[in-house]
Amino acid sequence: QVQLVESGGGSVQAGGSLRLSCAASELTFSIYCMGWFRQAPGKEREGVAVIDSDGVTSYADSVKGRFTISKDNAKNTLYLQMNSLKPEDTAVYYCAAEAEGRVGSLPLSPYEYNYWGQGTQVTVSS
Repeated sequence: QVQLVESGGGSVQAGGSLRLSCAASELTFSIYCMGWFRQAPGKEREGVAVIDSDGVTSYADSVKGRFTISKDNAKNTLYLQMNSLKPEDTAVYYCAAEAEGRVGSLPLSPYEYNYWGQGTQVTVSS
């Protein structure tokens, strides 16, 4: 059974940085599309950044230039480096995975992914 375990969340002041990690097991990491999503209180879950099996990345406009997604296939680990954090980045951040061939034309849509981690809280104070 696929397992995704996030870590690295926490509280930080605006302008600060955090690095999230997602350890994956029971999946062939190199042929999966992986992504980071977030959900703030009272809001729908939204895509933040995704990376496909070839390392091609996509970002939400709200995080471009501040967040960087990366992965280590040998360690089956996904990362999200978050810099210049803003209070509006406060949310629970989730790691997600889906087999490459099953992700459609909207890779940042949470509906494209069937495997999810439990989430990690990120809180940015002003």
